[in-house]
Amino acid sequence: MGAAGPAEDRGRIQSVERAVALLEAVADASPEGETSAVLATRCALNRATAWRLLATLEDLGLVDRDPSTNRWTVGFAVTRLAASAGVAGLVRRAHPVLVRVSERTGETADLAVAQRLGLTYVDEVAPPSVLTANWLGRQVPLHATSSGKALLAWLPAADVGALLADPLPRYTATTVTSRRVLRTELDEIRRRGYGVCVGELEPTLNGVSAPVLDGRGRPVAVLSIWGPSDRVTPDRFAELGAVAREAADEVARAAVRGAA
Repeated sequence: MGAAGPAEDRGRIQSVERAVALLEAVADASPEGETSAVLATRCALNRATAWRLLATLEDLGLVDRDPSTNRWTVGFAVTRLAASAGVAGLVRRAHPVLVRVSERTGETADLAVAQRLGLTYVDEVAPPSVLTANWLGRQVPLHATSSGKALLAWLPAADVGALLADPLPRYTATTVTSRRVLRTELDEIRRRGYGVCVGELEPTLNGVSAPVLDGRGRPVAVLSIWGPSDRVTPDRFAELGAVAREAADEVARAAVRGAA
């Protein structure tokens, strides 16, 4: 048998090391991404090997390719992993913001983090005099909640398609089950900066949500304000949406300071 190479001597797998090196090169590239040829050169790989590894990373959601430019950027799966790793710190930094939001609006404020299959609620602050449902630890359908739609609106189209691959179930009379209608709504959400839910998961609950974005503009979490439909009425959506956007931006800045 031939002698093992340095990587194999230490129990390391060369293909994994090459894939990680490519992922790091993609992460170090400009926000517009980089071509596979440039990435191959930076990682001292031939172009065919680099392309195969990038295609595998793309299948796993770790990188994204813009078909119009053939440039590669970091995929949403990396954002999900980063969010999962930093949940405790994110919750600690976001909690005071949730407290202020709840006090200011008189409604419940939630924080949900992006996970592999959607969102998981990790913190919640409710007014002392208000009895509300507890969403901690729950995952909810993305198409039927303001938080889910706020997440989808800032994801690449490929990720949206993957997360909405199955038929969209109807929960109430107002649930959006048409992908075409939902995509139009997601465009509007991105323009105004927050998503809304009008009794789409539970008929008596309304809410607004804004994304917590990382330095590349990817959603790592979502901040929500919600309550009974007789209090969180549509005529309050613009006001509450502005509060949610401001609070989500504050959480994003706090997360950056905490990581520094």
